[in-house]
Amino acid sequence: MTEAPPPVFDRSLARRRLARAIALGKTEDFLVARAAAELGERVGAVKRQFSAVLDAGTPSPRLSDWAAAEIRPRLLARMAPLLAAAGDKGPLRIVGDEEALPLAPGSFDLVLSALSLQNVNDLPGALIQLRRLLKPDGLFLGCLLGGSTLQELRTSLAHAEMQIWGGISPRVAPCADVRDLGGLLQRAGFALPVADSEHITVRYASMFGLLADLRAMGATNTLAARLRKPASKRLFMHAAEIYAERFSDPDGRLRATFEMIFLSGWAPHESQQKPLRPGSAKIRLEDALALHRAKGS
Repeated sequence: MTEAPPPVFDRSLARRRLARAIALGKTEDFLVARAAAELGERVGAVKRQFSAVLDAGTPSPRLSDWAAAEIRPRLLARMAPLLAAAGDKGPLRIVGDEEALPLAPGSFDLVLSALSLQNVNDLPGALIQLRRLLKPDGLFLGCLLGGSTLQELRTSLAHAEMQIWGGISPRVAPCADVRDLGGLLQRAGFALPVADSEHITVRYASMFGLLADLRAMGATNTLAARLRKPASKRLFMHAAEIYAERFSDPDGRLRATFEMIFLSGWAPHESQQKPLRPGSAKIRLEDALALHRAKGS
């Protein structure tokens, strides 16, 4: 029997840090707002009325609030680990975790998720569970942070540690690559899987402004392999100098990149388009190309 791989994220710590940000009343959700707006546009492009909708794990009620106002489904559920702390007032609140969804298969015809899946330890497993929640021909739309996210901060901290101590420690979480996520959707059993990304640049007066926003998102370092002792002021001051030197615009403000990857996939249904079987084409590619050249001559 093979052992499960060690966890990448300390999920319990992530929940405590989000709860602390909420309790202090300093939550920052501009990324969730951006993701919710884009997911809303994509739902609007689907010519269908959805009657049972789940918001799976979004760290604020912004996405479920949008669904309540714009989709107006018969059933709207929001599942997250910190609903009480967030003051969530959705029609149906479910305390749960994306890694162990406490919901019956085939319960929803639309599942949405914004900026939570990048923090699960088993992303393929989470996608399989989300697909199982869908009714046949149900739609999943999600957004998670991709591999280019915080590349400037990662580089600055790594160089500062190398220069001070001659080595680096895990400080910025790894994120999935958009090129891999289409395949993960397909492996999870989704039909017509699509993954695409966009990069957002947010500018700050200093690296410490970025760190303040990350704390307000509850998005500071929750890697299981992180160093347990507090980082020194010297490290962060030196990293801030490197950040300003390498990633500043002409006006002196600093760039921070967030890569947002959007996922979509359908629960299989006989009505959906299917690829042709190999060998079933009515004309050879060579003949088609010759015909095209003949028409153009």
